[in-house]
Amino acid sequence: MDYSDLSTLGIAFGLGLLVGLQREKTDNHMAGVRTFTLITVLGTVSGLLTLEFDNPFILPVLGLCMAAMLLMANYIKLKKLNQADIGQTTEVAALLMFAVGAYLVMGSQLIGVLIGASVAILLYVKEHLHEFIENLKEKDLSAIMTLAGISLVILPILPDKTFGPYDVINPRNIWLMVTLIVGISVVGYFIYKFVGKKVGVISNGILGGLISSTATTVSYARKTADNASISKTAVFVIVTASAISFVRVLFEVGVVIPQYLNIIAVPIGAVIIFMALTAVALFYLINKKDSEEEKMPEPKNPAQFKSALVFGLLYGFILLAVAFTKEKFGNNALYIISIISGLTDVDAITLSLSQLIKEGTLKATVGWKLILLAGLSNMLFKGVMAIVLGAKEIMKWIIISFGLTIAFGLLVMFLWPESWFF
Repeated sequence: MDYSDLSTLGIAFGLGLLVGLQREKTDNHMAGVRTFTLITVLGTVSGLLTLEFDNPFILPVLGLCMAAMLLMANYIKLKKLNQADIGQTTEVAALLMFAVGAYLVMGSQLIGVLIGASVAILLYVKEHLHEFIENLKEKDLSAIMTLAGISLVILPILPDKTFGPYDVINPRNIWLMVTLIVGISVVGYFIYKFVGKKVGVISNGILGGLISSTATTVSYARKTADNASISKTAVFVIVTASAISFVRVLFEVGVVIPQYLNIIAVPIGAVIIFMALTAVALFYLINKKDSEEEKMPEPKNPAQFKSALVFGLLYGFILLAVAFTKEKFGNNALYIISIISGLTDVDAITLSLSQLIKEGTLKATVGWKLILLAGLSNMLFKGVMAIVLGAKEIMKWIIISFGLTIAFGLLVMFLWPESWFF
């Protein structure tokens, strides 16, 4: 006896039960827990019969019969009820679960289970999904559509081969990195939009680092110019956002070169811990009233096509600059590139160096130093902006917190023993 068929029928029974449970909970009159279970099992039996008798017509014929029954049920419902629900969600779900039942036999069971579970979840979150859509503003929809265009329209059509000098310009690879950065920012933006307003000052720094630590620094520094009493609060948020930007860097490294993450994460992680301790110290210096009143400024749309294009061009330029510098002047000259590139965008230099490490043209034990130096350079740039744009009271706290972090980061760069890697 083939017990795998019994296992398949059990999975179909469970998935049908799951979807039917949700439909019956919503008082749906078309199909409930029993009907959806039977439909899914029918799909599985159709697939088994198709394989058993080697007849490709059994499955589509039974599928058409089920579709005809749904049509007839809808017709009767419209005739009997004056205000019948003419939505097609249940009908489409029923057809899909029939197909899922068949695919458990004819295709991948893993895919079938994932689709079936996803259908149940999608039906369950209907109200939350409608509420989410109703609360979307024009710039929110623009962010979603831009990200979709960047990742689903432009990325697939770009050629996956290298061009230009030094053989480092790969259009698809460059745009993939653009998609990664825009995606991180969009996720942070929507977390802030639906969660960040309800939580405290700590989340402002965390979400600010996810969206843009530079934009967060500028926003909070400007706020202190109008209200100097929140200087410590502003510095706390700025330091927290900068720490999260280093976490973001490690995430980018983990996506591109996960096999080298342990080498890069250990020393940079030490800097993150130091910054976290600095943020904790600042948090206890914040006046309680300030922390309750301060809210994160509304971020701009993080997924603008112009910004994505600029980042792509910057990333490509840094790839060329790094390749040229490495060939002409050696690895030591890359430190200058890291400092200059980090001033403008730490993401671009991080991804460029990660790509070189992936290709084997740069050692990870050197790459982490360059990535850390770019991050420290970016911190210096943000510190200067905060001092220039903010109140006088912010200067002391920025110099202390950023100065200590940069000094500690440089010590890590020069004194970190290679024996500490694992």
